[in-house]
Amino acid sequence: MENKPSYSSSERNFILQQGFAEPQPESCPLQYSSLLFQPRLVGLWSLLGVILQSPMVFLGLSAVLLWSAFLPRLNPFEALYNITFAKRPGAIRLTPAPGPRRFAQGMAGTFALTIGILLVLEWNVAAYTFEAALLMAVAALAFGKFCLGSFVFHLLRGRADFARRTLPWARGNQTTTEKETRP
Repeated sequence: MENKPSYSSSERNFILQQGFAEPQPESCPLQYSSLLFQPRLVGLWSLLGVILQSPMVFLGLSAVLLWSAFLPRLNPFEALYNITFAKRPGAIRLTPAPGPRRFAQGMAGTFALTIGILLVLEWNVAAYTFEAALLMAVAALAFGKFCLGSFVFHLLRGRADFARRTLPWARGNQTTTEKETRP
């Protein structure tokens, strides 16, 4: 009888896409779940902004995301996770984000900034378009195990093969060298 891993390959691929090293099979589901803490909060914050059509909500989200991208050791989402959920027995503590995850935070922060500015200027159709794009990207991340920002990071770094291998539906070769996991 074949030994099946205790995690899905899409969870593993997500972790690698975010720029982290090959996860240990026993900790992969926990690491995956902990990495989704920030996107879930960003999704709720974005949804609140869409409902209220408030430029201040999006400008605040932009400030926090850009802060997190440029000062990863001071990421408030990771700090909140580490002082709450990471204190549970067996939980994983979040560490500063690697390049692909920071790039994704910066990309989301730029989208939120754009939405905030568009709302201030009352360019509503353009704001709705960017809001839809942001919500779709967050939904793909939270529900589809696909991070558009991290994927784009790898493409821009000339690592298209690696980027494709980290897609949620990629099943192929499950072995990844240390060189391939480092951005």
